[in-house]
Amino acid sequence: MTSPDLTRGLAEAVAASDPAADAAAMTAARLAIVDFLACALGGADDRSTRLLIETLGAGAGPAVLIGRAERTDPFTAALVNGHSGHVLDYDDVHASVRGHPTTVILPALFALAATRSIAGEDLVASYVVGLETMARLGLALGTRHYETGFHATATLGPLGAAAAIAHLLRLSPERIAVALGLAATQAAGLRLQFGHDAKPLHAGLAARSGLTAARLAAAGFSGAPDFLDSPIGFLTAFGFGAAAPGRLLEGWGRPWQIVAPGLTLKAFPCCTAAHPVAVGALALRDADGLRAEAVASVTLTFPPGGDAALVVSRPHTGIEARFSPEYVFAAALVDGTLGIGHFDERPVRPDLAGLAGRVTRRHDEAAPRLSADPATRFVRLDIGLRDGGILTRRVAGLPGLTDAGPKFRDATGGADAFAGIPDLVAAMTDAADLARLLASLGRPRS
Repeated sequence: MTSPDLTRGLAEAVAASDPAADAAAMTAARLAIVDFLACALGGADDRSTRLLIETLGAGAGPAVLIGRAERTDPFTAALVNGHSGHVLDYDDVHASVRGHPTTVILPALFALAATRSIAGEDLVASYVVGLETMARLGLALGTRHYETGFHATATLGPLGAAAAIAHLLRLSPERIAVALGLAATQAAGLRLQFGHDAKPLHAGLAARSGLTAARLAAAGFSGAPDFLDSPIGFLTAFGFGAAAPGRLLEGWGRPWQIVAPGLTLKAFPCCTAAHPVAVGALALRDADGLRAEAVASVTLTFPPGGDAALVVSRPHTGIEARFSPEYVFAAALVDGTLGIGHFDERPVRPDLAGLAGRVTRRHDEAAPRLSADPATRFVRLDIGLRDGGILTRRVAGLPGLTDAGPKFRDATGGADAFAGIPDLVAAMTDAADLARLLASLGRPRS
C-alpha cells in the first residue's frame, strides 16, 4: 500500500473489521471489560473523581456514571468514567499502545449506548476494533513519541475511541477517515502529569474526544481526510522521525492485537513499568527470606527506556509512589503485598521511605531498548546485604492476571449489587443484556 492510501486503508480496515467471528478475541475482550469495571467501580469514590463531578456540575441525562447514582449527558459520562477507570492506575495496559486502551474506549462506547439500542455483542466487537486501531497506531508511531514526553493513553486514545464508535455506528470509510482526523487533532497529554490528578484525567478527556469526533463525523462535520498521509499529519507531528507507517495495516486482525500480544491485566495498582520490580521484591522476600533490616543497598537495572514512565524516585504520597520503583520495591519487601492502600493520598510511611532511599537505578546500555516486544522488558535487582553478601533476582517480561474475578470482588467489596456483573458481561449478546449491565453499573458503590 502506497503512502497516500494510508488514511483510506485504515478507515477501510475499521469499516470491514468483524472480530465477532473470532472467539479468542471476543473472550479476551469480555475479560478486559470485567477488569475495567473493577477499576472504574474502585475509582468511583476517589477524591479526584468526586471533584471532577462537582466541578463539571453533572446534570440530568441518560448516561450512567459507573458506581454512582447520578446520571448525566454522554460526553460528561465518557470523561468521568474514563477518569475513574484510570484513577487507581490499576487498569490494563497494552505493549503496542504503551498505554491503557480499555479505560478510554469502553467509556465512549457505554456513553453511546445510553442514547440508542445497541446489542451487547456489537459493543464488544467494536471495542476490539478500537483497541486494534489504538495499538496499530502505537506501532506506527514508534518509540520516540512516548519517550519525548507524550502520554500515549491520551494521544492515541481519542483515535481508538473514535474508531470503536465509528465501527459501532457502521460509518462509511469516508466518514471514518474524517472521524479519525477529528480525533487526531484533539490528541494531547504529557507524561509530566504522572503522579497527579491530571494523569487519569487524560483517559477521560481522550474518551470524550473520541466520542465527540465520531459523533461529529456521523453528523456530517468536515475535517481533513488525510490525517496520516499529509506531510504535516499525525505520524510526522508525533513520530519525531521514528514513525513506521508499514506497521499500521500489515496483518490487521491476524491475529487481533487483543489476542497477541494481548492485554496485561494488572496485578498491582501502580505503573506497569514497576510491576517486575514488585515481582522481584516479593520473590526475594518469600523465596530468599530477605527482610528490610538486612538490606544495605539495592540497584535496579532496566533496559534503556525501561523506566521512562517511572518519573518519581522519592515520593511524598502514595499517589506519587505509583510511579516510583524505589517505593514499590520497599513496600513489597516490607509488607509482602501491594494493595490500593499503598498508593492512596496519605504520606509515604517513614519505614518505606527509609528503605526506598537505599534504592538506586541504572540502565544496561548493552541491552535492546524497550519496545513493544515483551522480550525487551526486564529488571535485575541486586541486593547488597549488611553482612557483605549479595542477592540477585532478574524478572523478565510483564506479569499479569488471567482471571479478573478476584480483582472485581475486591474492588467492589463483594457487594451484592455488583456480584452478577462478571457473568452478565461474559454472556451478553443483545440490547437488553447491555441495558441490564448499564443499569447495574449505575448504582452507588457505597
